Amino acid sequence: MKFLLVLDQGTTSTRAIVFDETLAVAGIGQRALQQYFPAPGLVEHDPLEIWQATLAVAQEALKNAGLSAGDIATVGLTNQRETTLLWERATGRPLHNAIVWQDRRTAAQCAELKSTGAETLIRERTGLLIDPYFSASKLRWLLDHLPGARVRAARGELAFGTIDSWLAWQLTGGREHVTDATNAARTQLYNLHLGAWDNELLALWDIPHEVLPRVVDSSGIALEIDPACGLHGTLGGIAGDQQAALFGQQCFEPGSAKCTYGTGCFILVNAGASCPTPSAGVLATLAWQINGQPTYALEGSVFMGGATVQWLRDGLGIIEHARDIEALAASVPNTEGLILVPAFTGLGAPHWDPSARGLLIGLTRGTGRAHIARAALEAIALQVSDVLTTLQSDLGRPLQTLRVDGGAARNALLMQLQADIAGLVLQRAAQPETTALGAALLAGLGAGVWQNLDAVRQLWQQDHQFYPAGDAAAIAQLQTRWRAGVARARGWAEIGL
Repeated sequence: MKFLLVLDQGTTSTRAIVFDETLAVAGIGQRALQQYFPAPGLVEHDPLEIWQATLAVAQEALKNAGLSAGDIATVGLTNQRETTLLWERATGRPLHNAIVWQDRRTAAQCAELKSTGAETLIRERTGLLIDPYFSASKLRWLLDHLPGARVRAARGELAFGTIDSWLAWQLTGGREHVTDATNAARTQLYNLHLGAWDNELLALWDIPHEVLPRVVDSSGIALEIDPACGLHGTLGGIAGDQQAALFGQQCFEPGSAKCTYGTGCFILVNAGASCPTPSAGVLATLAWQINGQPTYALEGSVFMGGATVQWLRDGLGIIEHARDIEALAASVPNTEGLILVPAFTGLGAPHWDPSARGLLIGLTRGTGRAHIARAALEAIALQVSDVLTTLQSDLGRPLQTLRVDGGAARNALLMQLQADIAGLVLQRAAQPETTALGAALLAGLGAGVWQNLDAVRQLWQQDHQFYPAGDAAAIAQLQTRWRAGVARARGWAEIGL
C-alpha cells in the first residue's frame, strides 16, 4: 500500500491528511489559524505560524496514521489562494504578516487603476478583474509601504509568493522559489495565453520581475524536501485550493462543475483546453497544468460562505457551534421576509463591489435567532445561485448537476436550499476532503501512484444527491427580495460616514 501526505493550508486552519492509494484517509492533523484584523477591512495571517503549524499537523497526521515520514510516496500541497507574502531570500524572514485574500486595503488603489481603463488589458491577459482580492495590488502595497522594500526587491533580495510558494520554500530549505500555474494565475501578473509572467502587467502594477517565483506544473514537479524539516521525499504536486477541489471532484470533462462551501464559496466549471472569454461577472482561470498542458476553468467566488456562520457564532453569539445552525434554521419554515446580505468584506462574483457592506433587512418584532440563522443559510445559497446563473450563461448551456464539498456542504438544509434555489441536482461527495484529495491525486499521478486519470475515475464516490423540490413562486419571491437587498448593500463604504 502506498501513502500520500497532503498539506492543506486554508484560511481558517492548517491541516495535513494521509491518504492511501484507494483514497481512504489514514490520518489527519489540524490546527486553527489565528486571524488578525488590524483595522476594518484588513485581514492578516502570521507566516511563521503557518509554517510551524504545517510541520506540526504533518507530524500529527503521520502519527495518527501509524506511519513515519519515510512511508510516504510523495507530498501534495494545496493552499488558500491570493494571500500574499514578501520575505528575505537570505534569511527566510517575512517582512510583514501575510495579507489575506479577504483583505480590502487596496480598494482605493484598485479603483484608481480601474479608472485608467487598464482593466481591459488585465481582463484579456489574466481572465481576472481589477479587485483587491487578487495578489498584485497586495504585493504593490507591501513594496510601497515597507521601508526599503522596493529597492531591495529590485536588487533581488526579496521573494514574493502566495502560500504555496512560502511553504515550498520552507519545505525545500530555501532552495526552491516556485509557484504552480494555478496560483500564478491568481496574481494578475500571469498571462494565461502565454503561460508566463507578463512584463506589461508587471509594469502596470510596478512590480519588479526579481521578486517572482518560477512557475511549475501542478503535477509531477518532484521537488526534494529538506529532511531537516522532519519530512522526506518529494513535493510532487501543488494547486490552489479551489482548483485542487475541482480535480478532487474529478471534474475532468468540460462543462463539469463543483462548488466548495468553505470560508467562502467557490464555483468552478471545467472549460477545457481553450482559454474562455468570460462575461463581466465571473473569471477565467487555470484549472490545472500537467505536462506543460493547461486546462482552463470559469470561476465565480463568493467571499462569505461558512464565514457567515462563523459571524453568527463569534460575532453575534447566536449559536455555540457552527453545526448548530442547521437545527436552529430548520426550526422555522421561512425567514418571514428577513434578508441577510453578508457583504462584510464587499461582494465578489458576479457583482465585484468592494464598497458593499453587510445588511440585515426586514426585521420585525417577531424576528428571532432562528430567522436570522435561516436567512444566513439562504444568503449563502442565493450568492452561489447568482454565480451559477452567470456561469451557465457564459457556457451557453444549463448545468445539470453540481458536485459539492466543503465543511458547510455537510449541512443538509443548506444543500436542499441550494438545490431548490438554483434548480440543480447537487451531488455531495462521500469524501468531504476533496481539496486535499485533489492535491493527493495531482501529487500521486506525478509520482506514479496512479498511471492516468482513468485509473482514479472509479475512486470517486457519492454520499447523497439533493433534488430541487421548492415552491417556484416562493423561490421567485425570495430572489426578488434578495436582489433588492443586494442593491441596498452596494456602495455603502463610498458614503464615507
